[in-house]
Amino acid sequence: MNKYLANIIATDQEGLQMISACSSGANVKVEDIKYLSSNKVFLLSIVRTKIETNQDGKKINSICRFDFVDKVRSKNINQNNKDLVLKLIGIDYLKNNDDYEINLIFDNNAHIALTTETIEVRLEDQNEIK
Repeated sequence: MNKYLANIIATDQEGLQMISACSSGANVKVEDIKYLSSNKVFLLSIVRTKIETNQDGKKINSICRFDFVDKVRSKNINQNNKDLVLKLIGIDYLKNNDDYEINLIFDNNAHIALTTETIEVRLEDQNEIK
């Protein structure tokens, strides 16, 4: 395993902020957004710039995985346009009674809201883009 590939697991606000910082500015293709409702898993395949090491401008393919997702709502995203590329601005969350609402905020006022029972988010690098 390449030692430069990150594997960050977030279970609280601090971890989520770190994943948000690492994925800020990442590009996401609409066809690379998947919700596996039977497994309660929401997957985002992103192309991000590596900011956590001092390798400026190095692009990397990563998977952002959210577990225990009960519901997904999106706004201002044309899901029929599979080639549409969204730019991820950040990730934040709100606590609602017993649930969390994790918000993925994209450019052009697009966003995805995930309703989850707990924060369990993983950012896993797949490979560098040469």
